[in-house]
Amino acid sequence: MKHSVKTGFSFGLTSAIITTLGLMVGLTSGTRSELAVIGGILVIAIADAFSDALGIHISEESECKHTLREIWESTISTFLTKFIFATTFIVPVLLFPLTTAVIVSIIWGLSLLGIFSFYLAKEQKARAWKVITEHLLIAIIVVIIANFVGDFIRSVFV
Repeated sequence: MKHSVKTGFSFGLTSAIITTLGLMVGLTSGTRSELAVIGGILVIAIADAFSDALGIHISEESECKHTLREIWESTISTFLTKFIFATTFIVPVLLFPLTTAVIVSIIWGLSLLGIFSFYLAKEQKARAWKVITEHLLIAIIVVIIANFVGDFIRSVFV
């Protein structure tokens, strides 16, 4: 895989998983609304995918070592990866009750992140369990914090 595409894919996948899970858990604990969760996922899939793609675009430009083609490959792969993977989290919400959908989504997201982390570790010749543990731990912390934030907002405003 070309470095530019790999950059966009890595960033887009990680961002899609962590951002979408955090949003889903926070909105679920705060609102208990399937509509709010689906709307939030769609906003993440569109607005945040564009934002992340622009962030990668500017970051790659600022390094002054990539061709225009490489910059655009990173930009487009970030957007597409973020958009596609974020939208996959809508499926469980459409198929299951909201609480079950969130659990299924957490399993889906952590599985994707674990598989990708394993791939990265093998490519870097690093200890897979360390890389996987580090990445999953960060994602789990985001989910826990998002849950507490949602609970807090619900207790204050409802």
